[in-house]
Amino acid sequence: MAAPPASGETGGSGGAPTPRPRRDRELNRRKLLAAAREVFRDHGLKATLDDVARHAGLGVGTAYRHFPNKQALIDELVDDMFARVEEATREGAEDTDTWRGLTVSLERVAELQALDRGLREVMLHSDRTASAGLRHRHQIRQNVDLVVDRAKKQGVLRADAEPWDLVMIQQMLAAVTERSGQPDLWRRYLRLLLDGLRADPRRTQPLPGADYGKRFDVPEPNWIDPPQPETAGPHPPRG
Repeated sequence: MAAPPASGETGGSGGAPTPRPRRDRELNRRKLLAAAREVFRDHGLKATLDDVARHAGLGVGTAYRHFPNKQALIDELVDDMFARVEEATREGAEDTDTWRGLTVSLERVAELQALDRGLREVMLHSDRTASAGLRHRHQIRQNVDLVVDRAKKQGVLRADAEPWDLVMIQQMLAAVTERSGQPDLWRRYLRLLLDGLRADPRRTQPLPGADYGKRFDVPEPNWIDPPQPETAGPHPPRG
């Protein structure tokens, strides 16, 4: 009597072999996704699928067999990006100290944006990835609604603040990093914005980054064209 076929090797009518994904194909897909995270993190969404393949040490043809175009790869990565944002907002919504929960979730998302250029571009230009990360976006919206509602009920958040204000604050902070080229400058403006959200304006805190704009070794913010990470540097002498 013949031994039964190994699980996953046969199936369908008549016991015909059923192909299963090759191990190296799955490994290549994982390599492409890992490389894409690093490439888009460092260079933004303008990086090409060829750049990703090269960073992964794979051929361009291999990349296109897994992803028909760059947008398909971006959509899959955006889902992962929003999963991290969802985690930050969920922790904020679950914190019993609602003001701390609100501030910590804003800080964590801002840190993610500051370190990940691709995520910043998604936040600033969400129209490019409108169909990606929908399940996470829905939960993020619920988390933000909850933390705003609880903070109002505890009397720590001004009564006229709305959940959409927190979304706009995140976009503002992303723009600060994108335009200034200073990865920690957002902390100063988050503190300013948080003080504006307080129900009691007397409970303000000192602003970080007080020396920004006073030091000669720090370039002025570029409010017209965001600097590229590989070329950003001090402005050339004027005149």
